[in-house]
Amino acid sequence: MTSASQRFVAVFNGEIYNYLQIRENLERAGLAPSWRGHSDTEVFLASCDAIGIEETLQRSNGMFAIVIWDKQEQVLVLVRDRMGEKPLYYGWHGTAFLFGSELKALEKFPGFAGKINAHAVSSYLRFGYVPDPLSIYEGISKVRAGEIIRVGLHKADARERKTRYWSMPLPRPRENGDSKEALEELHSVLKEAVKSRMHADVPVGAFLSGGVDSSTVAALMQDVGGGCARTYSIGFEDRRHDEAVHAAVVAKALGTTHEEIYISADDALRVVPDLPTLYDEPFADSSEIPTFLLCKHTRRYVTVALSGDAGDELFGGYVRYVQAERLRRVYGWIPKSLRRSLAGGMRHFGGSMWDKLCSGGPRSLGVALSSERMGKLASVLEMNSVREMYAGLVSHWLDPALVGAEVPADCGLIDDERLFSEIRDIRLWMMYLDSVTYLPGDILVKVDRAAMGASLETRIPFLDHRVVEFAATLPLSLKVRGVTGKWGLRQILYKYLDQRLVERPKQGFAIPLDLWLRGPLRSWAEDLLSERALSLSGFLDPAPIREAWLAHLSGKRNSRDKLWVILMIQAWLQRGRAGIA
Repeated sequence: MTSASQRFVAVFNGEIYNYLQIRENLERAGLAPSWRGHSDTEVFLASCDAIGIEETLQRSNGMFAIVIWDKQEQVLVLVRDRMGEKPLYYGWHGTAFLFGSELKALEKFPGFAGKINAHAVSSYLRFGYVPDPLSIYEGISKVRAGEIIRVGLHKADARERKTRYWSMPLPRPRENGDSKEALEELHSVLKEAVKSRMHADVPVGAFLSGGVDSSTVAALMQDVGGGCARTYSIGFEDRRHDEAVHAAVVAKALGTTHEEIYISADDALRVVPDLPTLYDEPFADSSEIPTFLLCKHTRRYVTVALSGDAGDELFGGYVRYVQAERLRRVYGWIPKSLRRSLAGGMRHFGGSMWDKLCSGGPRSLGVALSSERMGKLASVLEMNSVREMYAGLVSHWLDPALVGAEVPADCGLIDDERLFSEIRDIRLWMMYLDSVTYLPGDILVKVDRAAMGASLETRIPFLDHRVVEFAATLPLSLKVRGVTGKWGLRQILYKYLDQRLVERPKQGFAIPLDLWLRGPLRSWAEDLLSERALSLSGFLDPAPIREAWLAHLSGKRNSRDKLWVILMIQAWLQRGRAGIA
């Protein structure tokens, strides 16, 4: 679309939720053009004409990837939303500058080399995703969240100039504030975020798992929408991984119009071959499977769905936030030699024994004491510091060199001494790191690609920058209190739901991947994990991977996440990718 002045030409992916307000402000100031339609893209361009690109971005509340050609300055401008909900890739190919929302688009350019980036592979093996600004290809990068990149296409100016129009705020908790007043303000900000994302010309619903985050979004949607919210969930025939029962109870209590569908293992397994295409580059969060199925189910009823993602990172929901302070004390009180002995005992007990111990109990016990989690805890006990502990918790292959990665994984902010000293509390430090790494690199990628693959648009109220900025000011006690995470969010949710419906152990959106790899996925996995297939990759060492695979099959260890990382890059390579350059 071209602006009314003809100066700016834009390609636009996403939504600006407050575009009507921007339009009204332009009209009131006498800066509006003669409108040709009713789209947010036209309003965005009109605002660029009136006050410039950067000021327009400051006033825009949304999720988007935008590329603008400035005819006057002869500059190409690439922009990504504040939190990184929408993807945008770019890079040079000889004298051509390429950009697009999908790597598949760039691959179509004549002569595209597709050389694999060794740094990206190493980071992927460690974290299970390719972190920004890397992409799996050499010479191709991702625009960072909140970033503006200007590219002059004349030879004298053919370079990228990067600036940021917004950055994730560091936690600055208000001191000695009124908790009740803070929660009332948070409640108001969240309601406004939900309300702005409900505005659409198509049917809108919400995902509902019955957990704190999705229940809060559904409750606020029911409140601001006058009691007409529609909610959607999926359940699994394997009751250990089924959250649909909880979702149905919450939906009934809130009075939403609720739809659910139960899926079998076969339904989930049929998704697996499509994952490399759906996610464009290697991606190894196994909850991608139920997320895609939920999106497909929801798309049968609505075109837009609100999601409760980001509540954990912003308000202290992950178990590691609750445990961090205890682990810090363990490092201070228990000598490393004793911690090493404890870790050895946990490993000696054996992976299959942990799983058998928990198999007859509730799913929450199985999640907390799974052999994979206990193995990770054993590794954490051997760490030298809390920072090393965090790195271990967020890593699949803690040392990618063990499986053949030639280049050390860049741990980025984890190794940033200044950041660690500036954010004094270890729990706030972890929340901040998760918000700028794991959230955009894993969670938002998972949700966006799954939704787009089902022709569904997802909107995430917790990612409204007003919510994010306000969350940074909340005292830690309104996030983590004792052994309870998301304490403040819970107080808001109690206004809508009986506390007994809310207080249940955190489950996560999990599938029985460990069992599937030993059962219906075994043949598929064996093909990808054979010594020959691993050697053909050009950069994976078959020996430690085969060892992990055979130990998993025997039940000695549960290595599902480690193996899934390898399986997903192997499946991606089978699409005909070249080896490492």
